[in-house]
Amino acid sequence: MVSRKIISENTWLGSNRRLAKSVGLPVRNFLGIEASSGILLVVAALIALIWANSPWSGSYNDLWDTEIRVSLGDSISLDHHGHPITLGQFVNDVLMVLFFFVVGLEIKREMVTGHLKKLRDALLPLIAAVGGMVVPAVIFFAFNSSGEASDGWGIPMATDIAFAIGVVSLLGPRVPSVMKVFLLTLAIVDDIGGILVIAFFYTEDLASEWLYVSALTVLGVIVLKKLNVRYTPIYIALGILLWYSLFQSGVHATIAGVIMGLLTPATALISDKNTVSEAVQPAMEAQTDFSGLRKATFHLNASVPTTERFENLLHPLTGFIIVPIFALANAGVEISSDSLSDAASSSVTRGVVAGLVVGKIVGVSLFTFLAIKLRVSKLPNGSNFRHVLGISAISGIGFTVSMFMTALAYDNNILQDESKVGILLASALAAIIGIFFLRSVKVVEQDASFFEENKEVAQIN
Repeated sequence: MVSRKIISENTWLGSNRRLAKSVGLPVRNFLGIEASSGILLVVAALIALIWANSPWSGSYNDLWDTEIRVSLGDSISLDHHGHPITLGQFVNDVLMVLFFFVVGLEIKREMVTGHLKKLRDALLPLIAAVGGMVVPAVIFFAFNSSGEASDGWGIPMATDIAFAIGVVSLLGPRVPSVMKVFLLTLAIVDDIGGILVIAFFYTEDLASEWLYVSALTVLGVIVLKKLNVRYTPIYIALGILLWYSLFQSGVHATIAGVIMGLLTPATALISDKNTVSEAVQPAMEAQTDFSGLRKATFHLNASVPTTERFENLLHPLTGFIIVPIFALANAGVEISSDSLSDAASSSVTRGVVAGLVVGKIVGVSLFTFLAIKLRVSKLPNGSNFRHVLGISAISGIGFTVSMFMTALAYDNNILQDESKVGILLASALAAIIGIFFLRSVKVVEQDASFFEENKEVAQIN
């Protein structure tokens, strides 16, 4: 979390120009709050729903079904089953790689320096996350035990981090900071489980020769890391090669983003603050010494972990552009009395809703309760079991990853639409139930006083 920065009067945003004051600053302040990416996600989904159910619904389908040809010479091209990929597939298979790369960076950072570093600290949310994946999958499978519909068992396992954290942030001090950490850790472990499900279960026929290329690419990245090579363009090229080889292999190409994120160094090349200070101070005193400035810039960059630099660079791109585009491309479900009637009687829709709403609440809270009763772990200080119930309900907001898994699980458009209706309904219900539980808890005095002292400061993740 970082505080809002003071804007210099020498910048456009700090000027007295009408456009800067009426548009620039409000937009900047909106992007600076925790819930903003979640709000954009909801707005994009609503636009998709309105568009898909408007008189111009044909243009919605035509847009995302537009074929695009991407090739390099005669031998390298982006084809899906021998056909050019559509714009919708480009969003899901190409743009979403960056989203999963950021997810990989977050997981790596948490494993090295964050909440997943010590098993003892991560044990309770880890156990809770397992319950939040197993129980929803079992409930979905109870509704869909056979046929093509059963392939969607992974859909209700997911938790949308941006959406869930956004909802919790709107409740302010009613949610203790320790429970926000609990939710974040739970969602990260949930992401790891979802990634494994995508890698091992939602794959097509495998092309072994491309898997060998993928394995050699990963080995090359590991060797370069061991040699302490930090030249970013090399890793970008290897990342593209890894993505393309996985795309051709049959393993879903977004796994490349996760792998590269996990392989990114999470420790600074230079950790000695005195070394950085000795390089920067002379450059500040002699501002015309360009060689000194270059040296100072190198030392400043080297003092920041690569994971953190990439996260700072890509998080706005994925949170404010790519994920909303994904929602726009995937949330456009045609809703009519007939489609709602079909969804209400659909085992897929009921399985998704029951899995995300009931499954998450039962799975997360039950496994948390058992871990505490069996003395495997303990509830964080300043929280109670009603907080756990609220957080478990919030974790049922599975929007982005659930939509993503729907596209992987089903080729049948009818099943896809039934699943998407279930995801939209379940995410809304999960948010409402979670807010109800968390608002019923008395505000912890320490958190309330902290909130009052800092209520003028907009914070971002």
